Amino acid sequence: MRDNLDRRTFLAGTTGAALTGLAGCTGTGGGSDDAETNVGMVYALGGIGDKAFNDMAHTGIQQAESELDISYSNTEPESQSQFETMQRQFASSTDPTYELVCCIGFAQTSALETNASEFSDQKFMLVDSVVESDNIASYVFREEEGSFQVGHLAGLLTTREFSHDGSYNDEEKTFSTKPDSTTVGFIGGKENPLIKKFEAGFIAGAHHADENIEVLSAYAGSWNDPSTGKEIADSMYENGADVIYHAAGGTGSGLFKAAAERGRLAIGVDSDQSLSSAASHTIVASMVKHVDTAVFNATQNVVDEEFNGGEVTALGLEKDGVEAVIGTEYEGEIPSSITDALASSKDAINNGEIDVPTDPENA
Repeated sequence: MRDNLDRRTFLAGTTGAALTGLAGCTGTGGGSDDAETNVGMVYALGGIGDKAFNDMAHTGIQQAESELDISYSNTEPESQSQFETMQRQFASSTDPTYELVCCIGFAQTSALETNASEFSDQKFMLVDSVVESDNIASYVFREEEGSFQVGHLAGLLTTREFSHDGSYNDEEKTFSTKPDSTTVGFIGGKENPLIKKFEAGFIAGAHHADENIEVLSAYAGSWNDPSTGKEIADSMYENGADVIYHAAGGTGSGLFKAAAERGRLAIGVDSDQSLSSAASHTIVASMVKHVDTAVFNATQNVVDEEFNGGEVTALGLEKDGVEAVIGTEYEGEIPSSITDALASSKDAINNGEIDVPTDPENA
């Protein structure tokens, strides 16, 4: 599963049957008929197909199905009020019984606090938040570290002339930085402490390249509003941004469209978004957040009877929980002076020489 990502890592180092009665259920996994482990997946808002956060979680459970002989069922809530019900229906199911319920996203925290107490024998895993309970394995990420790396890249690109010849909608175009600008941008989805970590790391990385770089920041207020994402991106490009990074889920597709139309550069998030975007020529890199690793590892722990309930697993650059990968259209085009600088800053983060902030006010 990691092969396509690892071959593009530009930094030094390592790299079911449907659950009936559930609104929003898209069910299906599979596995063999006699699979001994069933996993319930409760996705974040936006669902499968966001080409980012949820899709990475889906990739993880698909890998588990393939390698661990498990079965799984998917549910895709359409509102936050459905989280508690969907978690509860997996936990209370007896045909089949779900040995693990994966709760994807920090917005499920409150619902899980309630359900974990009521269903004390049910094993849960939670992504992007922590609930202290013996039946919950919590997985968090150091998103600020991966964001620092793509911020550093954006800063290095905006301070020099850089161009790439590609196409968009069958039209030949040049995607480039502006020689007279040293400005980059960040677009967030909903403003909260988690996404502020992405913003803080990105700003710090850009300023590590050059402290005089201007970083424009804005929030769309939604995870699935491409039109607002495009409106914000258009404004940032108009105001001199060469490269824009998003942490906005499906809203980010609006950024890619704006970049493609204007011949500018963009940075994706959560998955390698250059693999699935029609505007891949704009996506110079992505900050990959390996939610797939968290889901797979949590499932494997249950299969191996080594469930790590009550523990918090933190995944950053050092453990390949986050990484910066170059876009498919830009392989071999990033100057070695930039990749060497990125490798150096990665090492500095891992050995503690660079302390990446989690609050934009400290970046």
